[in-house]
Amino acid sequence: MLFLYDKAGGAASVSDAAVLAPKSKIIPLFAVLGLCLFSAATVKAFEIYKTFQTPEVFLAEVFKNNVPAPKMLVLDNSAQSKISAVFNRSFPQQRVRYWEDGERTVWIFDDIGKEGYVPTTSGFVINNGVVDSAKVLVYRESRGEQVAEPSFLNQINGSKAAGNGLDKPVDNITGATLSVNMMKRMARTAITLDSLRKK
Repeated sequence: MLFLYDKAGGAASVSDAAVLAPKSKIIPLFAVLGLCLFSAATVKAFEIYKTFQTPEVFLAEVFKNNVPAPKMLVLDNSAQSKISAVFNRSFPQQRVRYWEDGERTVWIFDDIGKEGYVPTTSGFVINNGVVDSAKVLVYRESRGEQVAEPSFLNQINGSKAAGNGLDKPVDNITGATLSVNMMKRMARTAITLDSLRKK
């Protein structure tokens, strides 16, 4: 650290870099440093968003690159009541897009594990009321991404409705209880959505 004295005799401390750099270079230097700090914070924020698979790739995988045109399920008051019972609150959409191939349907929608976080996007394949496949597509919470691992999701596959839950036990993950509950809730909701399209 160097000290400079002004004409009035007062001392002012500045960094060595600031002394060695011309005055015209000091402001750009601070601007670059500020931009770097902002960029680091932005990158850190986006690290929370983990894209495991895009919805488009998920659909292409499920339908073996022959994706049918999407259909629309409109949720009236009666349907909303049934969905709310398993979703633990009102479903945020009145119209839900889905894909159908015989008795097999695909549902892609969002839910949150913890209040205050951005919703996580997951996809579910339902076949005759059974979860054929569950997949986390975009995980947007700061912890609990283990729910995207096949070892966890395989516990949900093959599940059917049992009351407002699933008929198969799903093991908890330490530190990710809310995310585990979210995935069970979403799977149960997908089963209900599938049943509603038939009415």
